[in-house]
Amino acid sequence: MKDMEILRRSSVFAAEVMEVFDRSPTHKELVSQSKVLCKDYIYSRLHRAEIGWSKPEHGSSGGTLAEVSSVLLWLGGKLEYLHPNVYCNVALQLNITVASENIVSDAFLAIAAKLFSTGVTWGKIVSLYAVAGALAVDCVRHGHPAMVHTIVDCMGEFVSKSLASWLKRRGGWTDITKCVINTDPSFRFHWLVAAACACGHYFKDVVFYLLWEK
Repeated sequence: MKDMEILRRSSVFAAEVMEVFDRSPTHKELVSQSKVLCKDYIYSRLHRAEIGWSKPEHGSSGGTLAEVSSVLLWLGGKLEYLHPNVYCNVALQLNITVASENIVSDAFLAIAAKLFSTGVTWGKIVSLYAVAGALAVDCVRHGHPAMVHTIVDCMGEFVSKSLASWLKRRGGWTDITKCVINTDPSFRFHWLVAAACACGHYFKDVVFYLLWEK
């Protein structure tokens, strides 16, 4: 009888362990993680721009998400290095003022909608985070640091509406770590460069869209 109880408990424990590893992240978790990753990216971008900014104590990434954040930052850094003209002075390129929350929100969501209008890729997701970081730099430099929270919220909103299902099918944010596993010395991030080119092209479309909306 005692052996049966031990076996039953072992089976229950094994089932619980398997459930943890097999469980895919929920929609809510994916959105929450996207905002944490956005905060991390913006903090890093502001730090690289030598703008004083306190890293948020709450909501910073840890554990597995910290690894995802590191990969996202590394890929974003590569993208910004390859195409500095795209991920710099975004507000100027879009011809917008960063003093208005509505304008910043509309601009960011319009860029996101255009960028993903032909499908979702990790390259495009990295590009969107690079845009968020660059736009945050513009906001803080022009004396509107509160807009950083607006950008983070917009990222969460877009992920919720347009990216969460795709992320869920791939098992969550950890899938991005596969992007840096490549032993081929000829690998040159062509997929990342394509995303940057698309993003730069769409800036012009967004300018016309925002003018039309006015």
